[in-house]
Amino acid sequence: MAVEIKIGDRISWVDLIKQDGNLLEIDIDGKTHKVDVMHTADGTFSILADGHSYNIELVPFHQRPKKYTAYTLYQEFDVEVIDAEARYLLNRGGNSLASSDKKIMSPMPGKVVKVFANEGDEVIAGQTLVVISAMKMESEYKAPMDGKVKKVSVKEGDTIEGNQILVELE
Repeated sequence: MAVEIKIGDRISWVDLIKQDGNLLEIDIDGKTHKVDVMHTADGTFSILADGHSYNIELVPFHQRPKKYTAYTLYQEFDVEVIDAEARYLLNRGGNSLASSDKKIMSPMPGKVVKVFANEGDEVIAGQTLVVISAMKMESEYKAPMDGKVKKVSVKEGDTIEGNQILVELE
């Protein structure tokens, strides 16, 4: 499934063709590339592509799912992944997975893969609370702010509907 990757003002279509461990064959705007991608222990990505080596650190924006600042040795870039979930939210006019009433909701149907939150837990902004599998992709739903978990409405293995409440914060 192709996704749009926006880096600054440039938008590219990226599609994973094949994966064998760290070795990926990807299509970027109609051109096939073979790359070796490794997520290192310190949280950076080591990428070998077309005879060049790159080290990139991705730092997520708070309250902005799938938006990052990418740091290389000499430059920094704003990066946004626009997949089916993000496109759905943009089309609904939303820019966040959390509503103003502190409810974290799934924008589309799917299956709960993992629940990291329990009622009464103290959470910090950006902390992953639930992972959902939808449309052959896994999406993390994160706390939009620091707070306390009031209610967890799902458990691992649950099938969920679009706009279903996953977690409520106090």
